[in-house]
Amino acid sequence: MTPRDRAPARLAPLVAIVGPDGAGKTTTAHYLCSVIANSQYAYLGLGSGALGAKIRQLPLLGPIMERHLSAKARRARTPGERIPGPVTALVIYLFSRGRRSRFLRMLQAREGGQMVICDRYPQVQFAGINDGPGLSAATARGWLTTWLARLERDLYTEMSLFAPTLVIRLNVDAQTAWSRKPDHDLALIERKVATIASLTFSGTRVVEVDARLPQAEVHAICRRLIERLVSQDPRHTSTLKSQVAHVG
Repeated sequence: MTPRDRAPARLAPLVAIVGPDGAGKTTTAHYLCSVIANSQYAYLGLGSGALGAKIRQLPLLGPIMERHLSAKARRARTPGERIPGPVTALVIYLFSRGRRSRFLRMLQAREGGQMVICDRYPQVQFAGINDGPGLSAATARGWLTTWLARLERDLYTEMSLFAPTLVIRLNVDAQTAWSRKPDHDLALIERKVATIASLTFSGTRVVEVDARLPQAEVHAICRRLIERLVSQDPRHTSTLKSQVAHVG
């Protein structure tokens, strides 16, 4: 079954936690799942960063291989560049297929009545950055690379049909984000900070949260937002009746 076969009206709430690198998306999403009953964590990133870290730890050639692969992936996601061959395109496409598989599992959880709290969320507004299509920013050359880019774009278009119930955008300036993620490229962080502020998620309600605040305060704000979401919408209240833990 594909996302197109599912009826959004039957799905339990979905809260997407978005923000640039260093904003605290993963920590916040895990915290919310730990305090909200009948909720499920869903990672909707590509997972390429974790794989790169594993490759980097390989003896001798690991760091060289990781830098080489990262450079190719970066070119594929940079406007004005050329996607470096069908092998790179295939790898990026397969990562996107993995994201779609996790997306389908997330939908299954919602169909079962579980609120899902997503760490990141796919979007089609901006390619090559902030969880957008990885093969639509740079130029595709050759029939195979062009075909893979089109297939991948279709995956993201399909996923975007399911807008979150609520988006919590964790905002942080580039310098603060870089201080938290010093191994990341500052110029790329600056691009992500600028781009993510423009994401609309198909008109879904987006609540801005200052992620420069102490972590405990950010978590408390996000928890209250979800509690308010459940209490104010009769559809969600009936779906998740007595399942949200309130601050005592």
